[in-house]
Amino acid sequence: MKVIPTTLPGCTIIEPAVFGDARGFFYETWNAARFAEYGLPTNFVQSNVSSSAKGVLRGLHYQWPRPQGKLVSVMEGEVYDVAVDIRCGSPTFGRWEAVILSAANKRQFWIPEGFAHGFAVLSERALFSYLCTDVYVKEADASVRWNDADIAVDWPISAPTLSSKDEQAPFLQDIPAERLPVYLP
Repeated sequence: MKVIPTTLPGCTIIEPAVFGDARGFFYETWNAARFAEYGLPTNFVQSNVSSSAKGVLRGLHYQWPRPQGKLVSVMEGEVYDVAVDIRCGSPTFGRWEAVILSAANKRQFWIPEGFAHGFAVLSERALFSYLCTDVYVKEADASVRWNDADIAVDWPISAPTLSSKDEQAPFLQDIPAERLPVYLP
């Protein structure tokens, strides 16, 4: 397993060791002991899968209170995956990092608690997997507008298919501080 830091402290790209031959391939998607060696999470409590068509953009989502860390990967297709630091007081507040996740590259992206997350589907269809550090809590569910100019994510699609929730999400500057995670150095 190869662990690649990003420009956002805590957000990490993980490249699993893949073993393959003419029959196919095998790789571990999560191993508690190996993840602990790298200071990555070892306590996931919920697993989710979503399927989306080309041009769909989901995000930027987060939970507060009851934040979720997410280990995300793509089992089929390809996405442009984004994490945004929305922790009040963070030296990287409002900054984002993106990575291409695909069935072909088998990369995973660890997004710690306190970050908003979203992705845009680049392939005809994408099957997306999430391991979460806390369960979904409807009352804590929140989002930031996907095209917030202050964040300025360089999305690879200009007119995505969005849910009504994502179309109406507030801009980061309009979210009250008590509805945002807090940076703890």
